Amino acid sequence: MAPAPSRSRPAPPVRGDGAARASAKTPRAAAGKARGGGQMTLQLDEPVKAGGKRKPATKAAAGAAKPRAKRPAPRRQAGPVGASGSASYLAIVVLLVLYLVATLLWRLSVWAAAVYGVLSLLCFIVYAIDKSAAVNGRWRTPESTLHLLALAGGWPGAILAQQWLRHKSSKLAFRIVFWCSVALNMGAFMWLARWLHRHA
Repeated sequence: MAPAPSRSRPAPPVRGDGAARASAKTPRAAAGKARGGGQMTLQLDEPVKAGGKRKPATKAAAGAAKPRAKRPAPRRQAGPVGASGSASYLAIVVLLVLYLVATLLWRLSVWAAAVYGVLSLLCFIVYAIDKSAAVNGRWRTPESTLHLLALAGGWPGAILAQQWLRHKSSKLAFRIVFWCSVALNMGAFMWLARWLHRHA
């Protein structure tokens, strides 16, 4: 009897380097045909989730897709400028006019101007010290002390300190009390000048 022929498996086809690299890099490949010619192109697909949604390859790509947050606009320093600064200086002019009127009507003494000058200088110095303390984080002067100095007659120096040093010029509650003290001081000045003239 003749021996049965042995069956041998065919050798696997040898792939080239380019085919091996393409199969190792891409899990899926879609072949597309160009419109102009008959060449075949190889298109790489990204990993696809169930449901047809594509998953970003890396976290960097996912972060790049998010819109960037807008930076906040730089804040401007608050402070009286323009009309508010002119109104503050106008109060000093009004005091000078009242002083001239009181001098002409009731023969006001020069001591009143000296008192206003000394108190204004003292108030300006206190404002400057409080400004330095605010910058360096030291003990602050109480606002009640500043208001008392303004009410006593040092408010012209306080106005100059607010405008030149830019201190206590943007806090609304402080400025309301400050201007009330200025109005009270002007009224008290006129009343005292008239009372002194009658009892002279």
